[in-house]
Amino acid sequence: MVFSKAKDVHVWDPEGRKYLDFLSAYSAVNQAIIISCCGCFHGRTTAVISMSCDNEATRGFGPFLPGLLKVDFGDADSLKTMFEAIGDKVAGFLFEPIQGEAGVIVPPKGYLQSVRELCSKYNVLMIADEIQTGIGRTGKLLACEWESVRPDVVILGKALGGGVLPVSAVLADKDIMLCIKPGEHGSTFGGNPLASAVAIAALEIVEEEKLAERAAEMGQVFRSQFLDIQKAYPHIIKEVRGQGLLNAVELNAKGLSTVSAFDICQSLKERGVLAKPTHGTIIRFSPPLTIRLKDLTEASKAFKDVLEHDLANMQRQSEGNDPHSPPEPCDRCGRIK
Repeated sequence: MVFSKAKDVHVWDPEGRKYLDFLSAYSAVNQAIIISCCGCFHGRTTAVISMSCDNEATRGFGPFLPGLLKVDFGDADSLKTMFEAIGDKVAGFLFEPIQGEAGVIVPPKGYLQSVRELCSKYNVLMIADEIQTGIGRTGKLLACEWESVRPDVVILGKALGGGVLPVSAVLADKDIMLCIKPGEHGSTFGGNPLASAVAIAALEIVEEEKLAERAAEMGQVFRSQFLDIQKAYPHIIKEVRGQGLLNAVELNAKGLSTVSAFDICQSLKERGVLAKPTHGTIIRFSPPLTIRLKDLTEASKAFKDVLEHDLANMQRQSEGNDPHSPPEPCDRCGRIK
């Protein structure tokens, strides 16, 4: 049985039912805690939505799982403080090496190394969600390799299937994996031979065609081109950031006026470029690792043309609208993103 809280002689389960505790003399309660980062995105199932700071994802959904705490992404000192206080109760620290859904948030240099040292010191599993950052996307096979860090557990998906089949995997050494005994865990499609063959082929292609190295090179070109555009439109482009071919352009709400990042993406679509908006003022650019220089140049030209030729007209058409309402505090942690 799982308990969410206890007081005096009573305990409560996650559904809120209250019990008299007559097990206290000989029963141990599992108090293991998982820590994740504010702004994280790890999927849409119950456990990871319980970690989410996205009010749209959590409102009207539940009940949420207990034992999940938050820490600011990129802040190793806060993580250290939390470990010092409750490290003996923490089972794992789950994080993205670069936060994708939050808007391609790149942590400060040295952050991953600090996390590795802290997790080792306090015997906490370092769990890297590389579903968006892995398989060459950031210029390394795994994004953690940028700081020569080896997590205890790595979660993979998306690119692992090479665009052919949905494939996901969890990687860990045997001293972790073999904690799960035969029969204790099951999966309907686990070990699917076709999916496994596709994943192996995808990894072979990434290695043989040096796609990670290509992503690093093309990513530098992308950011250079968009930084040049930022110099021409500093009142509109707030920041260009990313690693490899996982990049984002953050726009100034004031410069956009009545236009949103979604509107910019719609205009880009009309010019033949597909990109994804997030959080009102951020556009994410994550092209195939096989993209060529001429394709990047075409995309950057399209973006510049949107700012130069389309933006003013969009502002006139949307006059009176206000797509940039003040951000709400997170229902879970109270922070304002």
